[in-house]
Amino acid sequence: KCAQMNELTTEDRQMMQGKICLVTGASRGIGLHIALGLASMGAFVVLTGHNQARGESASRYVNAFAAGDCSDFMLVDHSSQEQIHEFAEAFKQNYSHLDVLVNNAGGFFLKREESVDGIEMTFALNHLNYFMTTMLLLDSLLQGKAPRIINVASESHRGEFMRFSNLQLLGEYNALRAYGQSKLANLLFTYELSRRLLDTDVTVNALHPGFVNTHLGKQDNLVRPIMNMVHFLFGKSPKEGAETALYLASSPEVRDVTGFYFIDKQPVRSSDESYDLEEAFRLWKISEELCSLEVARVRPGYLKQLPTHLTKNW
Repeated sequence: KCAQMNELTTEDRQMMQGKICLVTGASRGIGLHIALGLASMGAFVVLTGHNQARGESASRYVNAFAAGDCSDFMLVDHSSQEQIHEFAEAFKQNYSHLDVLVNNAGGFFLKREESVDGIEMTFALNHLNYFMTTMLLLDSLLQGKAPRIINVASESHRGEFMRFSNLQLLGEYNALRAYGQSKLANLLFTYELSRRLLDTDVTVNALHPGFVNTHLGKQDNLVRPIMNMVHFLFGKSPKEGAETALYLASSPEVRDVTGFYFIDKQPVRSSDESYDLEEAFRLWKISEELCSLEVARVRPGYLKQLPTHLTKNW
């Protein structure tokens, strides 16, 4: 801990002073290290997770790491729409605004499962969770100072497409296919939201954290030994995996940058499929329907000329 803190300059430690940040899925792994980094730069960080004991322990660790009362934990199962609603209401009651939202909570499921809402779990947790959390907290973000939304996506989106005729993969479930589709959905959502918020000061970006040694994909006893070995041999540490998210959340270099996909702190082009305007609009409408939301504040307002990087022709 001391070595990591000594890496920070006084300016680093004050970079996020006074900011309120929310990191979902932050009780361990990448999310925890994103929270640690933001707190060490002076932010107050709200961590979420579905395990009370683990989440409270993570919050205590963040406070000890940053040497102050700089974090809180809120319990929520991000695959449950009712719990996301309750969490968003509780957040708005406790905090006047939100400066940075990092959508990180997600999962990889070897076998097909359904959420409590009857939705395929990968799609519910990895995409609808991002959509719903962001939409329900958008008013809080609009009250923030230079607000930023960061969506943790993945290179797994490449080569995938949205199976709109069977989004929930009934009868054709494949874990890699489900995960890749959900990560493509993250990018379609990121770009669509950035287009809809072009007339605000909210920025929206996505990132690939790298192949990180986390608990993702280790829920199943059959796959755990394989994933442990692969992660050990080739994976980044969670601390390394958090670096690009921290850059997007805090760096003045990207203060006005929106609608990009980053790897190792550099913008890169994602797949052609991810820039498809019609697919993005279709996914948005389906997401509204599945979440029983209609977000009046962010109606399509981008029929004017779009920045080149927000189109398929970039």
